[in-house]
Amino acid sequence: MGRFVFRRLISIIPTILIIITLGFFIIRVAPGGPFSSEKAVPPGVLANLLAKYHMDEPLPKQYIRFVWGIIRGDLGPSFVNKDFTVNELISLSLPNSIILGLTALAIASILGITLGTISALKQNSVIDYTSMSLAVTGISVPNFVVGPVLMLVFAIVLKLLPTSGWIDGRQGLKALILPAITLSLGTFAFIARITRASMLETLRSDYVRTARAKGLPMHVIIFKHVLKGALLPVVSYMGPACAGLVTGSVVVEQIFLVPGLGTHFVKSATNRDYTLIMGTVIVYSLILIALNFIVDIIYGFLDPRITYK
Repeated sequence: MGRFVFRRLISIIPTILIIITLGFFIIRVAPGGPFSSEKAVPPGVLANLLAKYHMDEPLPKQYIRFVWGIIRGDLGPSFVNKDFTVNELISLSLPNSIILGLTALAIASILGITLGTISALKQNSVIDYTSMSLAVTGISVPNFVVGPVLMLVFAIVLKLLPTSGWIDGRQGLKALILPAITLSLGTFAFIARITRASMLETLRSDYVRTARAKGLPMHVIIFKHVLKGALLPVVSYMGPACAGLVTGSVVVEQIFLVPGLGTHFVKSATNRDYTLIMGTVIVYSLILIALNFIVDIIYGFLDPRITYK
């Protein structure tokens, strides 16, 4: 296991380098720039701006400068938010996206595993059909539809929850409920369906039949034998799902005005803020790679048949 962990950690370095290289050159060769606007910038002013941010240098030299900055932990200044560096913008917004993403993942995991398990145990019953109908609805309806509907019902009609804001405002944790539920719906649906399918397959296994033949109580069979094996596909899905919730919360953050990293990502893409775009891409990539790495490790603990050579 130790050698496997070490090899996986080493493999992260070239992966990140490829992402940085592709992102850097794709952004730089695209038309437009951070200083392009409807009102033309005087040539002298433009030349000074390019020189200030080293953008008058050849692309290979700019790339080496940028990579060296990343090695030192410096993502550079923001071209648009001139009072902040990219590090500062990310450090201020990333915790909010992580809180929102982890809350949504907790909601999706608890509800998805619970409903998926109940559906498998009550196969072809009303509970099964109702649960899977909810799952299909969660998969089919996009976030930008769910969010406004929840806002209309719970914030405007019932006046129970705020329409926007964040947990550091006067509404406190209540501001987290609607965006977290909106973000969790799609993931909940996938987890419920995966859990149900995996549970049904595991319940038909020989070792489960043996446990029943020995007279073990059903709750012991479920929690000690069935769930551990049935959760393997769920765990495999959880890594990308968690990363997707953190990185894919852009729409939800825009709807509920959550001051997360997704907001900066949208604005940086609109304003062609090169350094902020690259900063968010690197952070999102690291989150995805790290969570997939953690899932691989958890796999080995859940299933003793899995060995890493």
